[in-house]
Amino acid sequence: KIDYMFSDCDILTRIDLTHFNSVIVTDTRGLFSGCSSLREINLSNFNTNNVTNMSYMFNRCSSLKEINLSNFNTNNVTNMSFMLGGCF
Repeated sequence: KIDYMFSDCDILTRIDLTHFNSVIVTDTRGLFSGCSSLREINLSNFNTNNVTNMSYMFNRCSSLKEINLSNFNTNNVTNMSFMLGGCF
């Protein structure tokens, strides 16, 4: 469970988690919520096979311009509410 790990890090502008071991992660709720300066996220190697909750994951990331979710597996996700809420 890594929910709200980077929540409200409003000075964070970019993050690359390509080498982050997320194999056992089940909850990414609010992971980047409130990161209002975040412009770029690379999650291409982020393992989401066991994730069930992605709600509010990027909520209020109003500066987000580039996001790489190319290998996201959402087969087990049951909650994606407000995942990108307030981003546009």
